[in-house]
Amino acid sequence: MSLENKMTRNGVVVSNKADKTVVVKVERKFQHPLYHRTVKQTAKFMAHDETNACGIGDVVKIVETRPLSKRKRWMVLEIVQKAGE
Repeated sequence: MSLENKMTRNGVVVSNKADKTVVVKVERKFQHPLYHRTVKQTAKFMAHDETNACGIGDVVKIVETRPLSKRKRWMVLEIVQKAGE
């Protein structure tokens, strides 16, 4: 799989209840255009986890992929840090 044009994100796994699917919370910080304050914004992505290796609290890298289901358009590329380490 070629990754040169694929979007990647880092986030934290918040749910792994579904089979081969995890919910990843991605946080981004940006400066508000009018008030010039740093604002935090979070988004949750459903990501495909083929081996069911991810646990809650793991930091993972996800990459965009073709639509796998109604809401799954991302796939877990690697586990950056396991929870509790």
